[in-house]
Amino acid sequence: MIRSVFTVMAFACSVAFAGSAGAQPVASLNGEQASFFERVFGGPVSPTARRLVTWPGTQRPGTIVISTSQRRLYFVLGNGQAIQYGIGVGRPGFTWTGTKTVSMKREWPAWSPPAAMLRRRPDLPRYMPGGLDNPLGARALYLGSSMYRIHGSNEPQTIGYAVSSGCIRMTNADVIDLYSRTRVGTRVVVLR
Repeated sequence: MIRSVFTVMAFACSVAFAGSAGAQPVASLNGEQASFFERVFGGPVSPTARRLVTWPGTQRPGTIVISTSQRRLYFVLGNGQAIQYGIGVGRPGFTWTGTKTVSMKREWPAWSPPAAMLRRRPDLPRYMPGGLDNPLGARALYLGSSMYRIHGSNEPQTIGYAVSSGCIRMTNADVIDLYSRTRVGTRVVVLR
C-alpha cells in the first residue's frame, strides 16, 4: 500500500514539474504562479494554458502575433520572451492573414452578428447584450475596421480548435489577461 502511494506521488511530482525550460506556466486563474496541486490535479494548466515562452521574432514589445496553424496567440514582451495563449480560430473557409491594429476595446461587449453570419444562421439573435451567455465573452479587442475580433468565449471547450467565423477566441481568463496588457493601436499580425 505504501509503495503504491509512493509510486503515485512520484508520478504526480514528475508530471507537475515536467516540461521544457522554454515553456513555463505564467499564472493560475487568480494571477499567481500555478500551484503544485493545480498542475497535478487540474486547474488552469492545460495544453492551451497561458505560458511564458522564448520568442525568436523581431516584433516590438506589445505586438500580438497570431499563428492560426498552431492555434496560438503570442503577446511579445521583448528580451526574447512572449506570453503564449491557446486560441480558437476560424474554421476552414474562414481563416485569414494580415496585419491589423486594435481599434477599440470593450468589457463584456454586446454582440450583433454580421449580415453574412445571419444569412448562414438566421436563428441567431439580431442583438445580444454583454454577459455570461454572450459569445464574445468577458472582453473583446476589435481589429481595425474589419468584422474580426479577439474575444473571450462562453464555450471554453472550443479553444484549440478551428470553429469560429474568423474571430480569434480565448478563454475568458486569458482574454482578460491580454486585455489588461493591450492598448488601442496595438499591432496584430495574423499568420497561417
